[in-house]
Parts: sequence; structure tokens; C-alpha cells
Amino acid sequence: MTSGHSPRGLTSGAMPRVLTPSLCRAYLRDLQQFGIKLGLDSMRTVLAAFGDPHNAYPSIHVAGTNGKGSVSAMLTEVLAADGLKAGLYTSPHLVRVEERIRVKGRIISSRDFRRLAGTVKARIESLLAGGELEAPPTFFEVLTLIAFLYFRERKVDIAVLEVGMGGRFDATNVVTPLVSVITSISRDHQEHLGPTLAAIAFEKAGIIKPGVPVVCGAEARDAVKVVRAQAAEKDAPLTMVFGRTRPLIREKTSGVKMAFRYEAEGTRLRLLPRLPGAHQGRNAAIAASAALILGRVWRPISRLAIVRGVARARWEGRLETVGRNPLVLLDGAHNEGGAAALRAYIEELRPPRLVLVFTMMKDKAVGRVAGLLFPLADRIVLTTIPYARAAEPAEILRRARPFRDRIFVEPSLPKAIALARAEAGRRGTVVITGSLFLVGEVKKMLRRNGLAEFK
Repeated sequence: MTSGHSPRGLTSGAMPRVLTPSLCRAYLRDLQQFGIKLGLDSMRTVLAAFGDPHNAYPSIHVAGTNGKGSVSAMLTEVLAADGLKAGLYTSPHLVRVEERIRVKGRIISSRDFRRLAGTVKARIESLLAGGELEAPPTFFEVLTLIAFLYFRERKVDIAVLEVGMGGRFDATNVVTPLVSVITSISRDHQEHLGPTLAAIAFEKAGIIKPGVPVVCGAEARDAVKVVRAQAAEKDAPLTMVFGRTRPLIREKTSGVKMAFRYEAEGTRLRLLPRLPGAHQGRNAAIAASAALILGRVWRPISRLAIVRGVARARWEGRLETVGRNPLVLLDGAHNEGGAAALRAYIEELRPPRLVLVFTMMKDKAVGRVAGLLFPLADRIVLTTIPYARAAEPAEILRRARPFRDRIFVEPSLPKAIALARAEAGRRGTVVITGSLFLVGEVKKMLRRNGLAEFK
């Protein structure tokens, strides 16, 4: 079916049926065989067939190596605090694929997700049969299509869209947003984005659109140089959040709660992020800067909404507390930037005894991340998760030889956590980290046992 028919995304004749849970899982599983595909042509073709749902509402586009999920969550809460109906699209999910798509903070229902998946599946099959598509869209492209359709159905005032990977060829990069945001630039996904910070920055700066304001929180010189050049080439006003001045000052506070004074766009704000860690102060400043610019180019956003939104934002798997006595934290640090932020938090927390439960994907910088985190730990428990990309404990051990005397290997994740808690003692701290997939497996385990936290 062509874009001239049924612009609201409905096929003619019989409506596509709601996929059953098993059929929906099978469809999404089959899509993953197509892996990562460069280019936006097929995405644009399918969007046109649905009447370009991504153009039915304004958007904010958020890219970056680290912090983009937290910044997106903060921005969504800021918009909600200002009375707006905001959609949020993020990746990856931790437990359920539906987590990626939210409106007014509520995850899309399983039925709505399966209904839209059925609609997308039917339309794609029609486009393939008619020769309008050369190959099926990827898993991520289909999820992005479902998000765009759902946001149009729900008549959102605005959508916050997190880039999946990179930016230039990401499926979300079909939008022309009100504001583009680049949270940070460091090494990750080098096999797809390039080996240097400049190459990675070029891919992330690919979200910059002609004339659209850009907010950038990156500081590495090579990366900033590329972002500046891309913004200048596209005549896009650029705001560097952390330039030569000190717009963000941390206040002295007690305990793990942190407060920050931030000044930008002639506005002074006191930010108290709910999310723990000094790095969340930086994310709060990036979100605040984007909100202030949004208020200038679109509609006013109150200072109170910015402060309240930052204070209300939650984001699972980022220094999330899932146990006490001992303290058990989940953190999805899976690259050097994430590990550096986690290290800074641990150094400030200074637990009397620290035990890590650790695994990573084998295509990540295992040695560098281990080098940042392992020196802080009294004990390290290496474990496994059921993913083909997961590194084997023996491989991690090989890259972390200086710490062999502190390392246990326990392939069973439940046993690894039990061992770590015993090693930490009631006054110690357990940090489960190295991969968002590991975080997801822990949360699944808690849910299967009907628990919110380890007892």
C-alpha cells in the first residue's frame, strides 16, 4: 500500500489483527537477524506509507555516548511539570520491550504494542510484496515506527526521542526537532562509529539539522571541534553547556543527595536531581539548558517546571538501589565513560567494603572498564548472562590478571549475587555492573521472585 492511502496507518479492508504475545515475540526475534543497517531510505519509505507520523508533533532529539537516557527522562519530567503531554522513546529496555515507549510516564500497554506491531508487520509485508521496500526493516526501525505511530495516536504535545546508536544513520534521525541534544562523547561502539573520538563525534553530530539549536555537553577537544564544525556548516545555533566558564557549581551537601547551582540563558537555577551521582548534576544541566532553549524557540517553559522535572526524574538501572544491609546497587556502566562516573560515585561513597558482581559484552572495552572499577573492590564476582555477546568469565579474568587474588567466578547469577552479599557483610556495598543486559537480568530475577529489592 502506498503513502496515498490510509494516512492514519490503517490498511484497507480488514484490520490487521492484534498479534498474540508469542507471535509478537517471534516477529521481533526474527527481525533481529537483520542486525544494524546503515541508511534511512527504508525508514522513510515505511513512514511515508503511514502518513509520516513523526511529523504529527514536535520533538526533542537526544544523542550521546552516556547520559542520554537520564537527560531524556529529565526532559520528559520537565515537560510534564509544565503541563504538557510528552512522549518518550528510549533504548534499550531492561525487562520488557514496551519500556521503550511511554506517554505521560506510562509504558505502552502490551495490547497496544502488539496491535501496532501487527499493523506495522502487515504494512511492511505489503510494501515488500509491491517492491517498494527492498528488504525488511530492522528490529530497531520497527520499534521506532511503533513509537511514532503510538505518539500520533495519543496526540502528544511533544516527543523526546533518544538515539539508539550514533546518530547520523539512526532510525530516529528522520525527525527535524525543535532542539538537538548531544549529552557526551566518549568511546563506545567503535566497530560501527569509528575508532577515534573525532569519528564518533561526527556520527553523533549527524543529528544536527539546518537552523535547529544544538545543546552539547561534550568536553573532549577532538569531539567538540567536530561538533562545532558541523553546527557551523548547518547554521545551527550551538550551546556548549560546559565551556570555559563554570556554569555548574556543586553545593556542599550531606549524604548522597546532591544540589547544584546552574546558570544559563541568563537564568539561575538550583537543581536537585533525584538520580544519584555527581554526573547526574551534569545531566541535569544539559536537560535544563535544552529546556530553556526550547522555551525560547517553541513555548515558554517555567523555571519551576525545570527544577521540579529534574527533581522528579527516575531512570532504572542507573545507581538504582535494589537492596539494603548490605546496600545493593544496579548500574549499567558498560563503557569507559559510564565506568568513570561509577568510579567517582564509589570513591565519594567510600563504602567500608565493596564487592562487584561483574560481566560485560565481549565487544566492549572490558580491560579498560575493569581497570577503572576493579582497583576499588575488595572482592569481584564474575558471572554470566544468557547472551551470545556476553564475555566469558575466563576472558574477563585474562584481561584483569592484576586482580586475580580478589576474583571469584560464579556462573550462576543468583549464586553470584548471594556470594557477593555474603562477602560484603551487612555494612558493605554490592555493585552489580558492566552491562545493561546484566541489570535487566537482575530485575527479571527480582520480578520472578515477586521482590522489589533483595531481602
